[in-house]
Amino acid sequence: MKIKIITVGKLKEEYLKSAIKEYTKRINKYSKIEIIEVQDEKIPENAREKEKEQILEKEASKILKHIKGKEYIISLAIEGKLVTSEEIAKDINNISINGYSEIVYIIGGSLGIMERLKKESNKLISFGRITLPHQLIRVVLLEQIYRGFKILNNETYHK
Repeated sequence: MKIKIITVGKLKEEYLKSAIKEYTKRINKYSKIEIIEVQDEKIPENAREKEKEQILEKEASKILKHIKGKEYIISLAIEGKLVTSEEIAKDINNISINGYSEIVYIIGGSLGIMERLKKESNKLISFGRITLPHQLIRVVLLEQIYRGFKILNNETYHK
C-alpha cells in the first residue's frame, strides 16, 4: 500500500514541517508515503466568483497531473463525511483489500477543491465543520493516517 497526499500550497512554518517530518517517518514503518505540493494560485483581494472558479480550476489541473487513475481518491472537504479514527483505519484496510495499491488524499487550497475534482473522488471526508488552515490539516491528516495504522496493527497509541 502506498499513500500519496496531494496538497495545494507550500508549507512555510517550521513547526508544521517538523510535525509532518515526524509523522511521515512514523507512517513509513507501515506504508510508503509521498507528499506532493502543487503551487497555489494567487487570489485577488476582491475576487469575484468567476475568478475564484478559474483559480480552483487551475489548482485542480495541477492536482490531476499527479493522479494516474488507478488510485483510490479521498478528498478533504468541509461537507464530506465526518469520520472517526477507526473509520480511517477501516478505509485503509478495505481499500487495499479491494485491489487498490495506492490511496490519494487531496487537500485543497484557501478556496477549497473544485467541484469536478470532488465528483471524481471516491470519497469526501471531513475532520469537522470548523475551518482549519490547509497547512495545519496536513498534520491532522498525517496523524490520523498514523493512528489508523496503529489501530489496524492492534498497537497501543495514546488516546
